Amino acid sequence: MRIQQLLYLQKVVALGNMTEAAKELFIAQPTLSSAIKQLEKEMGITILIRGKKGVSLTEDGREFMQYAQQILDQVQLLERRYGDQSSAPKIFSVAAQHYAFAVDAFVQLLKEIGQSDYQASLKEMRTYEVIEDVANLHSEIGIVYLSRYNRQVMENSFQEKELSFMPLFKAHPHVFLYRNHPLAGKKSISLADLLPYPKLSYDQGQHNSFYYWEETLADQHSPKSIIVSDRATLFNLAIGLNGYTISSGIINADLNGDDIIARPLISDEYIEIGYLTNRLHQLSSIGQKYLGYLRESIEKNA
Repeated sequence: MRIQQLLYLQKVVALGNMTEAAKELFIAQPTLSSAIKQLEKEMGITILIRGKKGVSLTEDGREFMQYAQQILDQVQLLERRYGDQSSAPKIFSVAAQHYAFAVDAFVQLLKEIGQSDYQASLKEMRTYEVIEDVANLHSEIGIVYLSRYNRQVMENSFQEKELSFMPLFKAHPHVFLYRNHPLAGKKSISLADLLPYPKLSYDQGQHNSFYYWEETLADQHSPKSIIVSDRATLFNLAIGLNGYTISSGIINADLNGDDIIARPLISDEYIEIGYLTNRLHQLSSIGQKYLGYLRESIEKNA
């Protein structure tokens, strides 16, 4: 199996047509067809279903393509990392749980390098996806939190994926709520105070264990519970329904406005937010710059 064969297959699958793929690859169609057939022979499976209207993946082919795509992604990373540095654009990707300070730091970073060419990616993701994204080198940095409740499970996952966790700050849990919420006037809020109001949580997909939830004390019972997928929806429901969520207490008014406030939660739990890196990858200079802005954003909004 050669990388070139995988690149050919990738193009064929994307276009669904052998003739069109050969044109875009600037090779003869028999050459392309032969390369794919040789790959199928080497792997011992049928990858493509060939028909008059084009080609499609077999069941084995779909599984094979998932693995092949991971290899091609890694090749692309190597080319970006070690290619012609004089002409290559700055490339950076960060994956994070839903934290406004992570967005703020990203904004400040891109403002600094705005005169240069760059390819940048900021992904607000589910907890398990953040871990996987860094483990697969799709992102240089991942931002997650630890607590007494989830620390052992999370650290086991980091160890298994060969990831390093570096703390950024530790805080007591805070309740995020609308500035006109009935509890907004309290200096601190108890879990009992929150029972009449909807608890807002981020969807964690199939990895829905409480250990992976983004909200501290996620295992605490709430008679009203709403699952959302993004920060904008969460804040809209906090305003419209007097909902709440439990997080770090750091709010970026420049990005989120003044409608959402934080009040300390009465609890002996803690939140330790930090960043993940892959032990197999040396952090780039742009990654180091991002961490600097991340610390600045945390200090500014704490």
